[in-house]
Amino acid sequence: MRLWGNWCLAGSFIQNRFVASFMDRFAGGSGYNQENCKLKACISVEEMLKRGKALAEKTDASTRDPHRKDCPVDKDKLGRSTWNLLHTMSVAYPDKPSPQDAKVMNDFLQNLSKTYPCSYCAADLRKDLQLNPPDLRDKKSFAQWMCEMHNRVNDKLGKDLFDCSRVFERWVDGWKDGSCDY
Repeated sequence: MRLWGNWCLAGSFIQNRFVASFMDRFAGGSGYNQENCKLKACISVEEMLKRGKALAEKTDASTRDPHRKDCPVDKDKLGRSTWNLLHTMSVAYPDKPSPQDAKVMNDFLQNLSKTYPCSYCAADLRKDLQLNPPDLRDKKSFAQWMCEMHNRVNDKLGKDLFDCSRVFERWVDGWKDGSCDY
């Protein structure tokens, strides 16, 4: 066993020297320098485990998500997904909609309010559509109406309200700071 361990150490050393030599010749590296090497090949298993443990200790337990990503959505995830769809539909609505465009969109919203899986959310949507019918005159009006409807829901939930003057920045252009650029 000891002989095997020595061979592993020798193999790791040779691998590290090869990588460092390659970096020196082809990538403008500064030669073999264990302290400056950031490649996994330069790090021992023990060091990786030590770093992983330190990182895990730094990570707040509340930020860890033990759930799989392919599970059924809960009410909150469904809501976020629905708002993403609705806002995207509102900014994709025609600048000059035909009467048929307006009818299709109105029918969609009415049907959503009757079929939405969260029953009390659906009832609230039906009530809101009755009190504040969608403004389907044009894209700008509909996007503004959608933002205001979302703010009415957020207000009921005690959430922050969105500045509706920024609806196209949020849903079309992306933030001016470039954080949405690809």
